[in-house]
Amino acid sequence: MPKEVQRLDRVIIRFAGDSGDGMQLTGDRFTQETASFGNDLSTLPNFPAEIRAPAGTLPGVSSFQLHFADHDIMTPGDAPNVLVAMNPAALRANIDDVPKGAMVIVNTDEFTKRALAKVGYTANPLEDGSLAGYKVSAVPLTSMTVRALEDFGLSKKDSERAKNMFALGLLSWMYNRPTEGTLDFLRAKFAKKPDIMSANIAAFKAGWNFGETTEDFAVSYEVRPAALPSGTYRNITGNTALSYGLVAGAELTGLPLFLGSYPITPASDILHELSRHKRFGVRTFQAEDEIAGVGAALGASFGGALGVTTTSGPGMVLKAETVGLAVMTELPLIVVDVQRGGPSTGLPTKTEQADLLMALFGRNGESPVPVLAPRSPADCFDIAVEAARIATKYRTPVIVLSDGYLANGSEPWRIPDVSALPDLSVEFAAGPNGEDGAFLPYLRDPETLARPWAVPGTAGLEHRIGGIEKSDRTGDISYSPANHDLMVRTRQAKVDGISRDIDPLEVDDPTGDADVLVLGWGGTYGSIGAAVRRVRRVGGRVAHAHLRHLNPFPGNLEEVLRRYDRVLVPEINLGQLALLLRGRFLVDVISYTKVRGLPFKAEELAGVLQEVIDRAE
Repeated sequence: MPKEVQRLDRVIIRFAGDSGDGMQLTGDRFTQETASFGNDLSTLPNFPAEIRAPAGTLPGVSSFQLHFADHDIMTPGDAPNVLVAMNPAALRANIDDVPKGAMVIVNTDEFTKRALAKVGYTANPLEDGSLAGYKVSAVPLTSMTVRALEDFGLSKKDSERAKNMFALGLLSWMYNRPTEGTLDFLRAKFAKKPDIMSANIAAFKAGWNFGETTEDFAVSYEVRPAALPSGTYRNITGNTALSYGLVAGAELTGLPLFLGSYPITPASDILHELSRHKRFGVRTFQAEDEIAGVGAALGASFGGALGVTTTSGPGMVLKAETVGLAVMTELPLIVVDVQRGGPSTGLPTKTEQADLLMALFGRNGESPVPVLAPRSPADCFDIAVEAARIATKYRTPVIVLSDGYLANGSEPWRIPDVSALPDLSVEFAAGPNGEDGAFLPYLRDPETLARPWAVPGTAGLEHRIGGIEKSDRTGDISYSPANHDLMVRTRQAKVDGISRDIDPLEVDDPTGDADVLVLGWGGTYGSIGAAVRRVRRVGGRVAHAHLRHLNPFPGNLEEVLRRYDRVLVPEINLGQLALLLRGRFLVDVISYTKVRGLPFKAEELAGVLQEVIDRAE
């Protein structure tokens, strides 16, 4: 008899287990099939910093949360509708996030006395009633996987490692996900290990068949495709989107792309991705340290390439001197900082927004640098292109502040029409530009204040380069107080002038009579947007704006701030943007901050926002 199929508009699933249980792979495969099906989606991977954290412990729990829907969504979701817990540690670490009435699928094989005691359970939660109120499905995932693979000649340990594929098959059946993409993935991943490939495919199919035949799961669910704007879509993470944006920026400028980088979590994937694109003229250099990476990138820019370096917070500290050198030499350079929890090593695999003040002021002397921040994984592409535009047009280093949530999270990305991308063609200095036939390396463009970009080896364009102050126009070394004052102010004016070349800040204020504005930046966009939707659904009047250009600010920012009685600024730091707004515009913004290594929850922000609205009224 066919099982019942219920239609849902959205679902939030969290896979959780040991860091060696393959939860990230399981979540990623479910995500890829969901993307191919056409749902809108958002993901939140969450994993320990250790390569192999202690098995069965709370610090060793790895999870992957996916929110998918038949409509536009903005976050990975606050609380899962389904938790798949592969062991007691995964259950204990995540059950507080799961609302009563939600489904909890538990791998009973791992609930041994030793495993329970390791995470502080004095009794088995599957038996003591502590899970009352949840829809608990106790499934012996490990032993069922081993039995399904008895004929493959694998050791018990190797068979057990395929239990994540059994779980993936079960959840794929429950939510009517496509399967062919996962099967093709397994065939490709284990092509050189046919026994392992066949075993994983068999485990996946066994999980599907178990869901289809067991009486434990009487219902499957359907989430129809979302009505997204027309176009060609693919699922993409922020790091991949940023990599593609850098390649596109190089193509649009007509420059070869050079990446000088030292591996660091969570930025390393950009190095990995760009190393695959040699056919586009991309050259990647894995340096011996952070300083060498940025030095090589700046050298590539001096040589006429689009120089890029990628890092995370601790690496930004080491790169600061060379970024200052790029300011002095006025050469284009893109510095990508994928922010993570700090200070020092801090929380390497968790997200934070605490590098804003460092990006603006973390160098010696007056050292102005444009700062950009993407608002979503897909927006990382557009921000990378914008960074290439500003860096090459204004001859300046540009800092891009991504973060761990955007870098590892994913969402559908509409692939842009190449013909609609901007023309960023770069013109190098071709000959002398002085009245007497001399080359003046600091003779500036009257509109942008950018100096000529002279490729070394070009006849007649010999000039001095380095970190010592240069004379206006001639570029000679200068210790003149008046000249230094002029050059400092000119470099600042060049960056300030970019505000005339960026779009005004857009404000989403449907009723036009809101008294409260919520203003964010970077990866908080989804959480803030979802919170704003919740407040509006119950009649709250609130405006929403989000900054992507943090230095300089959009030209209309002050006017926007003064338009509203109250301005709420949520940040995953201790109030860095709020500090800047108060100091720059003398506006008493309301700062709401948390630094837990996790994105804001929409429900939490909605509550804070409603309190601000109530006080304003």
